[in-house]
Amino acid sequence: MRIDQDLFHHIKESSFMNPRDEFVKETEIMLRKAARKQNRRKKLKLASIASSGLLVCILTLFWIFSFNGKQFIYNTVSSYHSNQSQILTTTLDPQVYIYHSHNYESFLSETNSTSPRNASHPTKNITLVGERLKETLAKKDIQAQHETKDINAILLERGLSFQDSYSVTKELLENNLEKYPNIRMTFDIHRDSDTRSHTTVQIEDTDYAKIHFVISELNPNYQQNLTFAQTLHEKLQKKYPGISKVILTNSTNTTKSTYNQDVFNQAVLINIGGYDNTLEEEYRSVDALAEVIDEILKEEIK
Repeated sequence: MRIDQDLFHHIKESSFMNPRDEFVKETEIMLRKAARKQNRRKKLKLASIASSGLLVCILTLFWIFSFNGKQFIYNTVSSYHSNQSQILTTTLDPQVYIYHSHNYESFLSETNSTSPRNASHPTKNITLVGERLKETLAKKDIQAQHETKDINAILLERGLSFQDSYSVTKELLENNLEKYPNIRMTFDIHRDSDTRSHTTVQIEDTDYAKIHFVISELNPNYQQNLTFAQTLHEKLQKKYPGISKVILTNSTNTTKSTYNQDVFNQAVLINIGGYDNTLEEEYRSVDALAEVIDEILKEEIK
């Protein structure tokens, strides 16, 4: 070792100590023996660590192949990937589909009109309420697909009448259900043509637009859709008393429409407020609706 050699050299060259040659040689031999002993200990320690590591590897391999450890590892990795996939799917795939068969339906406050007949607008309309619902759901980590195609424009382009609105939106609905298989519920959102006294409720000194769930009896999914609407209604009523109502339509309805509820088993037509309500009142109500949608989706996962 370099330090030992420097020490020997210093001893030999020291003029005031001048030890005997025999003493110098004996000291050198003693120091070299101590250094070799220290090196042996280090090598022994390293060998012990390496042996322990090898033993752990051997035991792990033995466990994997002899006691179903291979299956355990496979299950653990598979479970991890499955959970990651589920998180990604939940994050990216829409679970709610929102559309508007009568997309020009608007409000007097937005059209600066005094006549319900003129409560119609190509941009300031019920689609703003649907967009608000989508945004509120997104804050709850629920993705929604909001259909913003201009239904009125499609009717004009195809030479169809207003009564064909549901046929047009049915095509869009079916396409989206095929494209997004994780959709759990669909909402065709309208505003009512009734007066303010019938479309508004005051809850704790705040005005809300009433929510009416309309269910058609003319489709094979009638019972499931009714159960779904009743669940939404009951949850809303518990949080916001007086805000909602379930309305049934039957074969006496002159339109004889299924409201596209024959396409899906959790499909509802919703009237939110009326032409006399403001967007602020509409937004309060869809925020309330988003709360119960969140509850229902969480219950379905359990």
